[in-house]
Amino acid sequence: MQKSQFMAGNVTFSMIKPDAYADGNSGAILQMIEKAGFKIKALKLTQLSEQNAGKFYEVHRERPFYKDLCSYMSSGPIMALVLEKQDAVAAFRKLIGATNPAQAEEGTIRKIFAKSIEANAVHGSDSDENALIEASFFFSGLEMF
Repeated sequence: MQKSQFMAGNVTFSMIKPDAYADGNSGAILQMIEKAGFKIKALKLTQLSEQNAGKFYEVHRERPFYKDLCSYMSSGPIMALVLEKQDAVAAFRKLIGATNPAQAEEGTIRKIFAKSIEANAVHGSDSDENALIEASFFFSGLEMF
């Protein structure tokens, strides 16, 4: 990929979490992402170690849910995704819905596929800066910076 392909605001990072992958929902989630106009620029099936989950979620280290989050995120395979679309972060957060699936809007990924606040099917970056940081955690060879 060339640097010029990615401009601030046009890329986001997502993960299909262990619960959604284990339940066989990856294909349907990917289809929703593409139907919403996102281009999948990178995709990797992998499994986080508890140590790598801890590094990825370092920002939450002092939160009471941190240890459970790291354990959960290392419990099975995940799909890491780099997505491209204009105003990607905001558009993707709208597509996935609220963290708590009970509060998510109808038709959102989390409303359809999430089981709980923790097992909420997908991760989505919360800012342009974090999208690039999170994408580089999984895709170190990308020339997107």
